[in-house]
Amino acid sequence: MAQYFKDPDAIAALDPEQYYVTQEAGTERPGTGKYLDNKRAGIYVDIVSGEPLFASAAKYESGCGWPSFVKPIEPENVVELSDSSHGMIRTEVRSKHGDSHLGHVFNDGPPEMGGLRYCINSASLRFVAKEDMEGEGYGKYIDQVEDI
Repeated sequence: MAQYFKDPDAIAALDPEQYYVTQEAGTERPGTGKYLDNKRAGIYVDIVSGEPLFASAAKYESGCGWPSFVKPIEPENVVELSDSSHGMIRTEVRSKHGDSHLGHVFNDGPPEMGGLRYCINSASLRFVAKEDMEGEGYGKYIDQVEDI
């Protein structure tokens, strides 16, 4: 079984935007994230810990300016916390083992898929393509990267 943790070496390797987003609960500018328009099959993992977070099959175009997902690939790897910053009440999403800020979850997602929209910063993620999943230890998730 894989062990996921807040890796100091991974944190030291983050670029300034990745550090700002994951370690300081920042937000990348809408429409700028490198995974916003990614349509390849694979999974998205925490850039700090490597823990699996979202599958390509759960990704959809929400029009919000950030990658959006209807559900996590491993719900126990995603922690939801109340966030009252910026004069509003939202639900922050963090990775459990890496404690990285990922984004927020909202109740305005596709109703037929559960009604949630996980609005996630690309800067908090690393994409693992389907063809690389087995070699990187994520083979058990291959069945979750196809269209739902």
